[in-house]
Amino acid sequence: MKKLSIALIIIALVASIMACGAPKQTFVSVASGGTGGTYYPLAGAMATIWNEGIKGMNASAQTTGASVANVNLLREGKADIIFVQNDIAYYAVNGLELFKDKAYSDLKGMAILYPETCQLIVLEDSGIKDVAGLKGKKVAVGAAGSGVEANARQIMAAAGVTYADIQVQYLSFNEAASNLKDGNIDAAFLTAGYPTAAVQDIASTKKISVVPIDSAVAAKLQSTYPFYTTTTIPGGTYKGVDSNTTTVAVQAMLAVSSKLDAATVEKMLQTMYATSGSERLTAAHAKAGAMIKLENAQAGMSLPLHPGAEKFYGKAGK
Repeated sequence: MKKLSIALIIIALVASIMACGAPKQTFVSVASGGTGGTYYPLAGAMATIWNEGIKGMNASAQTTGASVANVNLLREGKADIIFVQNDIAYYAVNGLELFKDKAYSDLKGMAILYPETCQLIVLEDSGIKDVAGLKGKKVAVGAAGSGVEANARQIMAAAGVTYADIQVQYLSFNEAASNLKDGNIDAAFLTAGYPTAAVQDIASTKKISVVPIDSAVAAKLQSTYPFYTTTTIPGGTYKGVDSNTTTVAVQAMLAVSSKLDAATVEKMLQTMYATSGSERLTAAHAKAGAMIKLENAQAGMSLPLHPGAEKFYGKAGK
């Protein structure tokens, strides 16, 4: 009996020591996008970086309907970190556009990742040289109520063009590409990382131009919508378009709610931007991963920073 008691005491002590020594588990769900997109492989890479670099971390990536769906998942407590475009995040926190009367004030910024470029595509013989040249034309502005449609409307407004000045066509990327090739429309807006498959499809059979968004229009746009940044589509990105094209972009970003622990957010950013983390992201998606850099982490930030992110960037001198 005495031996049994001693054995039980030893077992209890060992269990106690093991419990004290085991790191506390932190479960984090990362809402990304579809499996065929850019968000999902990057989310998977981030989860791996955090699991390997942070003791007790248990992060996992989930497939979703991307930006708008992700905001709602975070609001409902079904995700902890979300991939989202910075313009969609801006609408959500301010109750605008797609989130009119449905503001989500607890949405906080974690990091800007890489640009999603606003592209205005026309056929080379259209005669359209700038945004103002859209007046009187049939213009595809994206699906009704979409983020692309908001981008198109805002860019045109900065150039003094309203929907009353054009023949509005609410078309998806693929629909716009098909109609542009067939000559049913004169121009098409789209927002995506370049090169974009729909544009490559048009350029494979037609001579196209990418209409520039000049500095004056960009400045006016940014004065109203601070989430836009300026960017350049390099010559050679699309067949037959050999010159660089100036335009604007929104940004893919990470967002969280204030409920996520500040120390956890700080540690996640630290491990993500470490050399090994950057290499992992580039391996997951060569183009987008290579753009995820600490120096770009607040360029186009459309949300108040999470306290953990604020602390990390302060220490990093950014």
